[in-house]
Amino acid sequence: MNSAQPWWKSCVAYQIYPRSFCDTTGNGVGDLEGIRRHLDYLAWLGVDALWLSPFYKSPMADYGYDVADYCDVDPLFGTLDDFDKLLADAHRRNLRVIIDWVPNHTSDQHPWFIESRSSRDNPKRNWYWWRDPKGDGPPNNWIASFTFGPAWEFDESTQQYYLHTFLPQQPDLNWHNPEVVAAMHETLHFWLDRGVDGFRMDVIHLIGKDPELGDDPPDLAPLSHVPLNHRPETHELLRDIRLLLDSYDRDRMAVGEVYLLDTSLVATYYGHGDELHLNFNFPPLYTPWDAALWRQQIEKAEQELGPIDAWPTWVLSNHDNKRHRTRYGGSESRARAAAVLLLTLRGTPFLYAGEELGLEDCVVPPERVLDPGGRDGCRAPIPWDGSPSHGWASADPWLPWPPEPDKRNVADLTEDPESILHLYRRLIAARKASAALAVGSIELLDGPDVVLAYRRYAPGDNDRFVLINFSQAPTSAPVDLTGPAVVEIASDGEGEGAPFTGVLAPEQAVVLRRC
Repeated sequence: MNSAQPWWKSCVAYQIYPRSFCDTTGNGVGDLEGIRRHLDYLAWLGVDALWLSPFYKSPMADYGYDVADYCDVDPLFGTLDDFDKLLADAHRRNLRVIIDWVPNHTSDQHPWFIESRSSRDNPKRNWYWWRDPKGDGPPNNWIASFTFGPAWEFDESTQQYYLHTFLPQQPDLNWHNPEVVAAMHETLHFWLDRGVDGFRMDVIHLIGKDPELGDDPPDLAPLSHVPLNHRPETHELLRDIRLLLDSYDRDRMAVGEVYLLDTSLVATYYGHGDELHLNFNFPPLYTPWDAALWRQQIEKAEQELGPIDAWPTWVLSNHDNKRHRTRYGGSESRARAAAVLLLTLRGTPFLYAGEELGLEDCVVPPERVLDPGGRDGCRAPIPWDGSPSHGWASADPWLPWPPEPDKRNVADLTEDPESILHLYRRLIAARKASAALAVGSIELLDGPDVVLAYRRYAPGDNDRFVLINFSQAPTSAPVDLTGPAVVEIASDGEGEGAPFTGVLAPEQAVVLRRC
């Protein structure tokens, strides 16, 4: 593999939602120490980087995405010392650590906002977006996520509205104010100085806003403003952030949550190699299990990102969406085929903790619903073993366990060499051993309508061919492989190491290499 490639191109990243990973204190909520204790498992799995969702001090209105202090750990998760130990132990295992950074908004309990709302002439008033009423209502027609009501909250004491693109408890920062920019840059310095390897930047496309705060188009007004905000001001702000990261060393990286549902718009946030290193591309996350639709998504990513030499990312599950096994109908064979898809596409794959176990969303009874966005199911706790507490210090975690925790847990699946967990491990190892899979090019191949087929290739490496049967029936795959090929990996384990027969089992995916 080409060692000159930046690490974030060839890496397999693994997202951890700290509340749900492992509890070591008995309060039913996962913590930093719980992550540290399972670093050996992650090294065994073969991932290269951990992305930690927020662990900052927070009132938890949005479970950590409402930050009250960017430079400290919420006691629920531990201490700064716990974080430093986790980071050091991860680095000793050659695991990089990416942390969430929430630049668009703070908590309404952040000291900055408490000052800002104290009076109209407070020095921090302009750190947030305050405006007079427009007639008898809000300053514009923007709609907030989660509430789907006005993105403005009226403050009785000062008789003005403040902007909140999400919950009222999450007021938006005013990045047009240089003091805000400087303060937020300092929060990046704080964690970079501690040694973090990069940041996942939450809804980063929102930091630049129309300074006139004009209305959204009437035909789009019923939508949340989040996927509509695409402003030139953001790109200048991102170039400054990139300069900050590069001032440390070229190994620090940023991956952006750019929640725009058009890949061509997402592509602009790479800049000319001077903005974000990576950006999440969301349309594939909402693509059904269909060969033709997935082919379209791959073609679009190549068409939009290829000309600007931007590196793609691929995600099937995360903390904001139903797990892909649940979305795809619950079939384990389909979940196995999806693992092959995710880990063989050109680009950086981001796994979500538990997908390597084949987890589905948990069922949350009405009395246990917590999240304002309805995302509790995908945040179910990770089961580590088959005991009543499943390896947690409490048998009663903050959310219900996912289905089948007695057998679908790390300990039991580790002992079963034919499990989906071992499939993920084999796929990750195959990526590391092959420049074609890790950083190579991709060519879509012709084949039956229900089969997605592509070639991965790189100089000095044997080509790999990936065939995925999206149907529930055996399918002949007359794909031109330009010669005989051997099955390197099969999603069901069948035929590995043997010549490819030309037939795919129902919902089977294979990685082939030329004999």
